[in-house]
Amino acid sequence: MHSSDAAELSSIATAIEELIERITAMAKTYVDTPREDISIRLYNVERGLRQAERSLRVAQRDLPSG
Repeated sequence: MHSSDAAELSSIATAIEELIERITAMAKTYVDTPREDISIRLYNVERGLRQAERSLRVAQRDLPSG
């Protein structure tokens, strides 16, 4: 284990959070439009990213200290 692993995981999780915000904002623009299918797909991507972000946080928490 490298001492910078926790910081790297935190940085990646933050980047994912930013992607979630951007995708959610875009998805909202397609709600109640003829292309609401795009919104549904984007919300599916959002859910996947949220799961990835949670998994990264757990991995970060479970890293051995030292």
